[in-house]
Amino acid sequence: MKKVLTVAGSDSGGGAGIQADLKTFAALRVYGTSAVTAVTAQNTSRVTGVHSLPAEFVAKQVEAVVEDIGVDALKTGMLANPDIINAVAEVIRRYNLGPLVVDPVMVAQSGDVLVERAAIKALREELLPLAAIVTPNLDEATILADQEVKNLEDMKAAAQSIFSLGPDWVLVKGGHMEGNTVTDLLYDGSEFRYYTSSRLAASNTHGSGCTYAAAITAMLTRNPEVPEAVGLAREYLLAALAEGINIGKGSGPLHHFVHYYREWA
Repeated sequence: MKKVLTVAGSDSGGGAGIQADLKTFAALRVYGTSAVTAVTAQNTSRVTGVHSLPAEFVAKQVEAVVEDIGVDALKTGMLANPDIINAVAEVIRRYNLGPLVVDPVMVAQSGDVLVERAAIKALREELLPLAAIVTPNLDEATILADQEVKNLEDMKAAAQSIFSLGPDWVLVKGGHMEGNTVTDLLYDGSEFRYYTSSRLAASNTHGSGCTYAAAITAMLTRNPEVPEAVGLAREYLLAALAEGINIGKGSGPLHHFVHYYREWA
């Protein structure tokens, strides 16, 4: 059995963060473990509070999982401050954990900011050099590359800039771009690969970034070739998005178990 770890924040609404990650792991038949970095008070409409855990306790959770269960692949999500990022990077280096998928969560879908500004510098310098792949959306790519990202050419330039920070691969996600098609761009320092699909008429998209990164993490345990893992993860994401769940007053969550059932009791 493959074991995967998510190091991320908790979503009290159950649609994003570690809740989305663990659902994705289970749906893709890998055993999921977690290290909680922060507790959020949020629902489908907004975030009303964020409480970060002490960095040393975040690291202690990772250590507990590694020393007993083991980790075949891991992902990071919301890392709210530099202390947490530094602690996570240190424990990854110490145990030589990988492959690492970095989902650079900075802003919630509702627009609420989830990380301290100083965390961006630490993310660039401490965590990205350890990553097998980093998966920013357009807003996150804009921040990491320190340049505006609005079209495909911008995505290519941002991918090159982010690649220079040290990850093996960069996946810039184009879901926030306008148009009838959605293109994600994967870059390895020499070649661009494109994943394109028709835009879904989906309103329940809460946790889609977390789910995508978690699916890539799960797929990497079976398919170590990153382009293939991304393609398989994207197929799963689109299926879960197409059957998004109407719950709450805002953007509802994905249907993580769409391959097992579609109707809810």
